[in-house]
Amino acid sequence: MKRERSVKIVATLGPASDNYEMIRKLHEAGADVFRLNMSHGSHEKIAELHAIIRKVEEDLDSPIAILADLQGPKLRVGEFKNGSEELEIGADFRLDLDDALGDLKRVTLPHPEIFAALEAGASLLVNDGKIRLKVKECGADYADCEVVIGGTISNRKGVNVPDVVLPLAALSEKDLADLEFVCELGVDWLALSFVQRAKDVWDARDLVKGRAAVLSKIEKPSAVTSFDEILDASDGIMVARGDLGVELPVQNVPPIQKRLVRKCRAAAKPVIVATQMLESMIESPMPTRAEVSDVATAIYEGADAIMLSAESAAGDYPIEAVQTMDNVAREVENDPTYTEVIESSRTAARTTVADGIVAAAREIAETTEIKAICCFTQSGTTALLTARERPRVPIIAMTSQLRTARRLALTWGTLCVMTGELERFKSAVVSAARAARAAGLASKTDQIVVTAGVPFNIPGTTNILRVAPCDERLIYASDPE
Repeated sequence: MKRERSVKIVATLGPASDNYEMIRKLHEAGADVFRLNMSHGSHEKIAELHAIIRKVEEDLDSPIAILADLQGPKLRVGEFKNGSEELEIGADFRLDLDDALGDLKRVTLPHPEIFAALEAGASLLVNDGKIRLKVKECGADYADCEVVIGGTISNRKGVNVPDVVLPLAALSEKDLADLEFVCELGVDWLALSFVQRAKDVWDARDLVKGRAAVLSKIEKPSAVTSFDEILDASDGIMVARGDLGVELPVQNVPPIQKRLVRKCRAAAKPVIVATQMLESMIESPMPTRAEVSDVATAIYEGADAIMLSAESAAGDYPIEAVQTMDNVAREVENDPTYTEVIESSRTAARTTVADGIVAAAREIAETTEIKAICCFTQSGTTALLTARERPRVPIIAMTSQLRTARRLALTWGTLCVMTGELERFKSAVVSAARAARAAGLASKTDQIVVTAGVPFNIPGTTNILRVAPCDERLIYASDPE
């Protein structure tokens, strides 16, 4: 399905969007990727949603990416005798391993790994940072704290520990079961929560065994510190600004977002900007001006995708939220300033033949009347490299691998078209010309750039570029063999 924009839209599914009619409408409105939140919903429900998405994909003949987002370890306090307590600034409060119900002085924190890593002076954030505790003294089974920011603390509220790398695996027992389930189900992308270091990603990759592409969520300060190594281990990145904005001062998040997006672009790996993008649209049919500016900023930075969470999963206006993102994206990408910003932030990479081929394709497209770049790709790498160039013309990713087409639905600027396995470059050029015309991107009087690897059907062999007419009669005339 051809979009009038290059950035992709990820829509989370939930109670507001869990049937065929709604999922189809969301895709038609602009959703390119559907996110299945493994924190909610049984395996039976997840399988049902997966089947519906695949049915929509078949009915519309449009490759759709499915992203399964693992929950990750959840750190929570225990329960209170009174259900909640009011902590005042300057008061003492203890966290420990005692199973007794909590009170105004203490509560259980059933995670010995946290106590093993804590040091005096460390901060503990409770209930999304609404309460801040500072550790005064700690041991193997307790932490005596001072209340720095007070408020209401209640049963099972989440705890963030921003100052230390916790000796916790990124995959809990639930995550391990969910990972195996969704990989067997056939999702295209697997998002890892609670990533702290590259080892977390490599451990997950060992379990995934290539059945899905692995995307790391950057939501902890330690992940920002180790980002280069995490990026190297990952197939894609999500800048998960929710927890990141809890564990870091909020003013730190925008420059971090900008740096991470640029690094992902330079590495030719897809990057999603997520969390609270159009949050007011959970209850309102119109976004705030600040939210629109936030979405626009991510697009100006060159993010591959922008994401809706509760807006499409549980909101009152899921279709309107997708349409709003689509409208903002088209307006931004038609702004001459957008082209200037994208091209000024382009990172040159000329280390392989494929790098040179895709760079040449982009330069030719920008200096002549080329309507599209058609790249033949088996693994998706050539399309990713082409997207890294952020060309001014659409990218048509031609592949015989449905799995590759689905994964590329997350990648900037790519229109994925299925093609049969090809043996000759001339046949590839003819297929590319037909695909460009069928998509409405070119007419018979136009030209396209075609890139491919010869011999065909071998990943990583991109070595040829041709400027070709979109009229196959001219293709055959110029190359009768």
